[in-house]
Amino acid sequence: MIVISDTSPLNYLILIDAIDVLGKLFNRIIVPQAVFTELQHPKTPQPVKEWISNAPSWLEVKQADASLFTPSKRIGNGEREAIALAIELKADAVLIDDRDGTQEARKQSLIAVGTVNVLERAAEKGLLDLTEILDRLSQTSFRLPPSEILDAMLERDRMRKSRK
Repeated sequence: MIVISDTSPLNYLILIDAIDVLGKLFNRIIVPQAVFTELQHPKTPQPVKEWISNAPSWLEVKQADASLFTPSKRIGNGEREAIALAIELKADAVLIDDRDGTQEARKQSLIAVGTVNVLERAAEKGLLDLTEILDRLSQTSFRLPPSEILDAMLERDRMRKSRK
């Protein structure tokens, strides 16, 4: 499975101490050079900079061919290169949270998966407690989806747990 990540999912999964689920869910994550650079930006939180400087073996950095994708909306370099790399490598999914970036990825027939979706997938596999991890995420600057979406996720989680 080929999965490309933008900056935001990596950043927030590191901040809530759930980054290891990516390696367990997808075995390998590829990031474009722009994302790698963004994760080292001076304003990046220290835990994120430390993580990327000692990145796990399942994270791979590749240079994207930016000429493969011209967005119709204004999006950041990380999103643009992540989508270009996903197109180039015929990725199975792109991890991305930015609304415009997600729309651009879907226009390219890519499967866009956000941080919250990653957390729900991890909970389905028993890798974390969804209620606890969403609470941690809510304590960051991450923009959570509307409460009805979160409530539906938590209800699905309760149903899964009750079947066990």
